[in-house]
Amino acid sequence: MPPMTTSEPPTNGGPAAGIAPKLLIENYLGELEAVELYRALAKHETSPGRLEILEDMIKDEERHADVMAQRLAEMNVPLPTYRRGLRVRVLGLLAGIFGPKAVMPIIESIEADDVNLYLEPEQDASVAPLAPDERKHFKALGLLAKDGSTISRHERYHRTSGGSGTLRAAVFGVSDGLVSNLALIMGFAGAQADAEVVILAGVAGLLAGACSMGAGEYVSMRAQRELFERQIALEETELLLMPEEEEAELALIYRAKGVPKEDAEALASHIMKNRDVALDTLAREELGLDPDTLGSPWGAAISSFLAFTVGAIIPVLAYLTGAGWGQFGISAAMSAAALFAVGAGVSLFTGKSAVYSGARQLLIGAGAAAITFAIGSAIGVGTDI
Repeated sequence: MPPMTTSEPPTNGGPAAGIAPKLLIENYLGELEAVELYRALAKHETSPGRLEILEDMIKDEERHADVMAQRLAEMNVPLPTYRRGLRVRVLGLLAGIFGPKAVMPIIESIEADDVNLYLEPEQDASVAPLAPDERKHFKALGLLAKDGSTISRHERYHRTSGGSGTLRAAVFGVSDGLVSNLALIMGFAGAQADAEVVILAGVAGLLAGACSMGAGEYVSMRAQRELFERQIALEETELLLMPEEEEAELALIYRAKGVPKEDAEALASHIMKNRDVALDTLAREELGLDPDTLGSPWGAAISSFLAFTVGAIIPVLAYLTGAGWGQFGISAAMSAAALFAVGAGVSLFTGKSAVYSGARQLLIGAGAAAITFAIGSAIGVGTDI
């Protein structure tokens, strides 16, 4: 990792004046800083599997520093003095307060820069072979930074998207259609508009909202699916070009979950014997994706369109027989019942009480309708409802 403090190499024309010695010194100090950082994380790590990974990384960085120290000695370059910098102190303090996972993303970004530094064309020949270890560390930090989110995506009872997202789009589409069109209808009702005007406004709001929901859901789901497919394709390329690194990465994933090192390596080796199984496993374990259920853009779009339509039509139905306080009351009652039902349906995803979720949805919808009714009354057209 890039150092916090550096000692300038001799400038008396000796061998340290070259570019390679300067990079070696920078790498050497960076490795010592990495050792300090990983030790700070290990000090506060409570998971045995994650602690073992950090200890292995510390050993790697110490070995790297020894390689560079030996090379600098061969070049007659005196070793610089390492002093613990502010970055190590601050990150160590944050790890102690918030836990190692809180600072993992920061150290991961530092490690990414270190990988590129090792591949500089001016770099000494003794350093370039260490780059695979740095790439391994970069990926390890990314895995350690995750807090179970990858695992939870695979568990059916943790999912919040109804599998492919179609069910989610349907439930929330009904909610959006109901609340938005109810507020629109109540605004016109407050303005004492004729039945024809209320119906026209309701149908216009229904069509506009349904088309917007369907188009938006399609674009969103299509972009998401293309992104997921791209990630899986990149993983397949890495599996083809660097199978050993991918096997080590898979073993690392299992070790981070608490599987003993030997068992994790044996399991990874067994999985890697079948490329299709290996790709599927890496997609699930590393990317958190199920290749079989990436989501259907058309399914989400159609369900959103229909769901919004179902929700939006409810407040309009009563006005098909005319306009008056009776129609107003029927529309409000039907909408209130639908709001509660939709809220209760949302509880399937949130795990909250159906009564609580239904009452909350009813309160929100009623509040929106009351506001637009008041505004419509204030600027009303002056005809009898």
